[in-house]
Amino acid sequence: MKTIKNIILVACILLTCSCKKFLEEKPTYFLTPESDLSSEKVARGFANAGYQNLQGLLAGQPSSYGGNTWNLMEFVTGKANSDLGQTGFINFSNLSYNATSFYFDTWWRQLYLGVGACNLALEKIPAINAPGLTDEEKTNMLAEVRTLRALYYFYLVRMYGAVPKVTETPKDLNLNFPRTAAKEIYDSIIIPDLLEAEKSTLAWKDATGLVSMGAVKSILADVYLTYAGAAINGGNQFYAESAKRSLDVIEKGGYTLFPEYTDMIKPANKNTGEFIFQVQYAASVPSNNPLTPLTIPNFSNISKYSDEYGSVYPTPQFIQSFPAGDKRVAERQFFYRSYPNIKTGATVTFRQAYIYKWFDTDAVLNTVKSDLNFTIYRLADVELMYAEASNRADGGPNSKAIGYVNAIRARAKLAPIGSLPQAAFEQEVWLQRNFELCFENKMWFDMVRTRKVHNDVTGNWDNFVGHKTTFGATFAEKQLLFPVPQQEINVNPNLLPNNTGF
Repeated sequence: MKTIKNIILVACILLTCSCKKFLEEKPTYFLTPESDLSSEKVARGFANAGYQNLQGLLAGQPSSYGGNTWNLMEFVTGKANSDLGQTGFINFSNLSYNATSFYFDTWWRQLYLGVGACNLALEKIPAINAPGLTDEEKTNMLAEVRTLRALYYFYLVRMYGAVPKVTETPKDLNLNFPRTAAKEIYDSIIIPDLLEAEKSTLAWKDATGLVSMGAVKSILADVYLTYAGAAINGGNQFYAESAKRSLDVIEKGGYTLFPEYTDMIKPANKNTGEFIFQVQYAASVPSNNPLTPLTIPNFSNISKYSDEYGSVYPTPQFIQSFPAGDKRVAERQFFYRSYPNIKTGATVTFRQAYIYKWFDTDAVLNTVKSDLNFTIYRLADVELMYAEASNRADGGPNSKAIGYVNAIRARAKLAPIGSLPQAAFEQEVWLQRNFELCFENKMWFDMVRTRKVHNDVTGNWDNFVGHKTTFGATFAEKQLLFPVPQQEINVNPNLLPNNTGF
């Protein structure tokens, strides 16, 4: 298939060059046929290559002005709008998307390129024997790479269901792999990779953005929580495993909730405080974070960016669904409704609220190069995972779970909750995830695994199948998975049949 064939290209590239720091766009070290492959730097280069396609989570969409892979996961929720027709938004708002629509192919390609880089690293690193490179260091590099491969596959199975199982670097062009059931991908790759990584001596935290033990356990908590729910329906045993890992992350320390929401948009805070694992960006290299210009109101003239996209913004119904007094919806917290004109200084008032979560002030006013990272896991997410998982595993909320929910509510200036029945507490946790993690590419996965959608108009929790969005479209069973991209099917008929309804 087209993308898996590209894995061979990854192998070729990595055998030609490697980078000193995975943040750098240009490699510092070059591997030629004459190069000594028995060096610590080469081992580190293979490991670093596994991180490159994390930036694929925010990859630009070819032939789409303002299009980005991140957009997909917000458009499909029914809680986002766009100023741009070129993003393909209309096909997602009316649920008319298909196997040739924007984003599906870009996501698929980026994730499998990541898998390919990880497979190559897992193959090459064990064979590298270099002075100064200890077995423990190699084991930890392999733990990083296994964690990354698990993460790439975790995205794949949640988005597409059954996907090709590729665990080795291709040796020839016979690449027409069939699809493998999602449960088998979990059981044979995702969970074993993470459990193996959990045995390593990785640092609990890593200020440079490399995989840490805190990240391993956070991902494993998310995997078990998802495995316990739909569509695998693993049940209470896996809720308990999720609760165990998330509680480890919370109680071992090292991660703390930021006092202010705006602390999350200060570049100085990257990989610290609340942040457990992030996609790394730097203003000093060409691949700086694209979400700052993407979320600035279209043609608003409030920044030095030549393009202000207004690519994604919240529906008014979503904004209105926040409870009265919630700080997260206050001006310049998670959203903003006005900002000074870059030239005149006069306040520009927008037609609706826009997303403030990636508003890098220095980039907007000076550099046009955002230095912010994109967060995959942060402490608030893990605390809410624990609250949900322990509530299910134990048959009701315990005092710790209630306390973590109240800590998140307190930062939002909301009153604490007391003891609640199991079902009511679960809905409170879902609601806090809905508000706290909005526009962080989390909501869609929550909707699919719980089979529930918060109705922003009625305040009820609707069943996923049958939920009517504020755009008048109704979710059907086909929306539970994305279509396998048509361009992949064209070169690999073994990917058929496509998912239900496609």
